[in-house]
Amino acid sequence: MGRLSTHVLDTSCGRPAVGMTIDLFRMENIGWQRLKTVLTNTEGQLSEPLLADDELVVGRYRLHFHLGAYFRTMGVTLPNPPFLDEVPIQIGIADPSLHYHVPLLCSPWSYATYRGS
Repeated sequence: MGRLSTHVLDTSCGRPAVGMTIDLFRMENIGWQRLKTVLTNTEGQLSEPLLADDELVVGRYRLHFHLGAYFRTMGVTLPNPPFLDEVPIQIGIADPSLHYHVPLLCSPWSYATYRGS
């Protein structure tokens, strides 16, 4: 069965982003509904997929990465407000039998993402 997963790499220091908060939303008839909030582990990953098997359905999803809070926790001095505070990545799931992996590469000043494997 399919699954949705993510991991985060802190490119400003070349290591996994440990302890970053990520919110997961799905678009429903009444708007964006929060499904869960998770924290990255020591590898910048999650201990289990965000969604798997029957939880993953066709639809629009948004992963909301809390960059500002993460970098403040790491002791980075950020302007107020920070250049990047919360980064939403919106994706579409067309075939829930597949693996959708959404890596985030980030620094206080930039981010990149792609569909990984």
